[in-house]
Amino acid sequence: MNTLDEIERAIKDTAHYVSTNLANYAHRSAGENPSGEAQVGGDVWADDLFFDSLSDIEEVGGYASEEREEVVDLGEGYTIAIDPLDGSSNLASNNSVGTIVGVYDSELPASGRTLVGSMMVLYGPYTTLTVARHDRDVVQEYLLRDGHSERWGTFTQPDDPTVLGMAGKWSQRSDTMNEVAKELSRELKPRYGGATVADLAQVLEYGGLFGYPATDKYPDGKLRIHFEAGPLAYLVEAAGGASSDGSQSLLDVEPDEIHGRTQTFLGNESLIQRLEDGLAE
Repeated sequence: MNTLDEIERAIKDTAHYVSTNLANYAHRSAGENPSGEAQVGGDVWADDLFFDSLSDIEEVGGYASEEREEVVDLGEGYTIAIDPLDGSSNLASNNSVGTIVGVYDSELPASGRTLVGSMMVLYGPYTTLTVARHDRDVVQEYLLRDGHSERWGTFTQPDDPTVLGMAGKWSQRSDTMNEVAKELSRELKPRYGGATVADLAQVLEYGGLFGYPATDKYPDGKLRIHFEAGPLAYLVEAAGGASSDGSQSLLDVEPDEIHGRTQTFLGNESLIQRLEDGLAE
């Protein structure tokens, strides 16, 4: 078993436990994270669980979390960047949440080109783990059930796109962005639920585009480069899709700090190209 195998196993085992016990943290608050956003109890709880399971792996040299100010130095090896409970505000309304993990062969900050693996867990009606790794030719999905993982299938970005998940209020987005969104919405079904993993899972399943553009509230975009945008771009591109910050692949974005943000667009290559062309006009 190599280090990526150990990391994948730790994510599976911890996700099983998180899935079973999420309800205990649905209505607990916990202050603010390092980006100044409200935390729920589940954010801190899940972060502690994943840290405990991943920090025991010998070749994991750093642990960076959306819930922590700095990278925890664990020695030499890969750096884990994790959003332990993506979309945690959805817990109160009993909607889907997720976990996003990036495995960087570098100290952070670093671009997505140093990623060697990416994983996302979706805690929905059932729990799945989707994995992309540099030492595999496919993006693998697992069903996590009854303490076991079952190889469920592989993801390839569908050729015929169907869904559009575009975040941000119309009144807070640029006119150019709204024009692009309006054009795409004539062809695609609107699907946006507020948890990035859940919204992206629909794009992987049905084809389409997920986007979180810059807004008045988040002028640099809302999603964090290390914890969300980079790892998800790695996964989507490995599945044959594309990613963009509006002008280039998200894997080419060079963050200058751990909690840096970016515009984020993920999905079919043809739609990403149309979006970039539209934003450039």
